Amino acid sequence: MIQYFKNINNETVEVDKPENGIWVNLVPPFKEEEFLDLGEELDIPIQFLRDSLDIDERPRYEIEDNVKFIVIKTPTENNSFNDSDAFYITIPICIILTHNHIVTVNSFDNGAIKKFLNSFQKRHPDKRNLMVLKIFDKVVSNFMDYLKEINHQRNSLEQKLYDTNRNEELLELVRIQKSLVYFVTALRSNELLMMKLERTNFLSLNEDELEVLNDLIIDNSQALEMANTYSNLLSSTLNTFASIAANNQNDILKKLMGLILLLAVPAFLIGIYCMSVAIPKQNSPYTFWFPVIISFIILIATGFAYFNWIRKTKSK
Repeated sequence: MIQYFKNINNETVEVDKPENGIWVNLVPPFKEEEFLDLGEELDIPIQFLRDSLDIDERPRYEIEDNVKFIVIKTPTENNSFNDSDAFYITIPICIILTHNHIVTVNSFDNGAIKKFLNSFQKRHPDKRNLMVLKIFDKVVSNFMDYLKEINHQRNSLEQKLYDTNRNEELLELVRIQKSLVYFVTALRSNELLMMKLERTNFLSLNEDELEVLNDLIIDNSQALEMANTYSNLLSSTLNTFASIAANNQNDILKKLMGLILLLAVPAFLIGIYCMSVAIPKQNSPYTFWFPVIISFIILIATGFAYFNWIRKTKSK
């Protein structure tokens, strides 16, 4: 689907067809015919439009026939049905600057563009550089919002894990860790992209716009630092719980071994009396009770020693 937006009387409104100085926004579902017609109508290299559909497209920029192409990554919720996948992934927003238009292509339903559409009453599609910087700003803001939500989820799951020690919480923490890996990678790539745009002045920004871009680089660096911090905290938490689980397992194995030893002596004694050979006083009426009583005495003595050892171990 193709949307056209134009600034009329300081208000951005949707129009029916492309004009000079408008913003063209492409959102799913896509049709190949729409790509071909739009590329021909706005003089956009068709490869730019097709590259926009690649979810793994890395942040970069290039220019062809005076048409500028910029890719930046933004976070979004993962709609996968696989319970082991990350809660959040990153997808590309592709920005194409033609001679008279700004075109954005989203391979998925994109929260950054929605926020951009809903939070600005006075956009200026005719000021293309300002539009690009505003999109960058909303992308960074989107990362910040998702990181705060991830941190809240992490704290909540850790508390549940302390209380219940269930595998479900551990698996969800792993999904959060996968999300943070996506975020760290995308934020680092976005930072390199913005720094390169500032250094080369690819967009021909004026002094004020360069200052805005510099502020965005700082904000992106803060988001990257947050993502790295949360990732390190989560890794430390998972390692701690892995150590706790290993210690608990060793403790259980020790107790099981002690119980096996408790039962081994009586079982050995009774096994001797169960052999099909002659034994002393086998015709005595007390022959049955003798091994039973001896087994109970040994069991009580060894059990007392074992539980006394367990108590001393815990007190240490």
